[in-house]
Amino acid sequence: MTASVVLLDYGVGNTASVTRALRRLGAEVDLTSDPSRVVAAQRIVLPGVGAFAPARERLAAAGLDVALGAAVENGARLLGLCLGFQLLFEESEEFGRTPGLGLLQGKISPFAGGVRSPHVGWNALDVKKSTGLFADVPSGTYVYFVHSFRPEGTDPADTAATSDHGGPFVAAVQKGNVWGCQFHPEKSSEAGRAILKSFLAPEAA
Repeated sequence: MTASVVLLDYGVGNTASVTRALRRLGAEVDLTSDPSRVVAAQRIVLPGVGAFAPARERLAAAGLDVALGAAVENGARLLGLCLGFQLLFEESEEFGRTPGLGLLQGKISPFAGGVRSPHVGWNALDVKKSTGLFADVPSGTYVYFVHSFRPEGTDPADTAATSDHGGPFVAAVQKGNVWGCQFHPEKSSEAGRAILKSFLAPEAA
């Protein structure tokens, strides 16, 4: 059966490359800003590039924040990518404090002083959960990052993978049906394909 994915179109996501990556894996992609289609979805991708606060405001203005919460409550599998990953948490410290979606414990904070920022390029993963996102991706696999902020105060039980840039940081999460990657799987070659394929799989713990 072909997987169907709702990809949120709220003006701040790199939707073209994500759409191409999902379609190459055989997925049907519904690019939408319609909350009713989000609520009814079984798989949702929340992309994002840029600053946290404007993205959060756009989600709220379109009613997509409420729709995402309802979809997750209904059992939809949600995957946040890059800024979309950061939006899953309780708040961000980027340019002041902005509330997030609150689907995951923790806040989004800048890298410590003295650490090169933004963190751009390929970096290795230390996989903590070998199911779900990383069912076919072992520790040591390289993926592509572009970011200046990362989560702090997360629940260790939610951490699916970490990476290292001036010290370890949470690179991916998996809490029930809420998943997220700080890196860009759509730009991460074969590793990214494996990760997205796991997201599309009918059954994924």
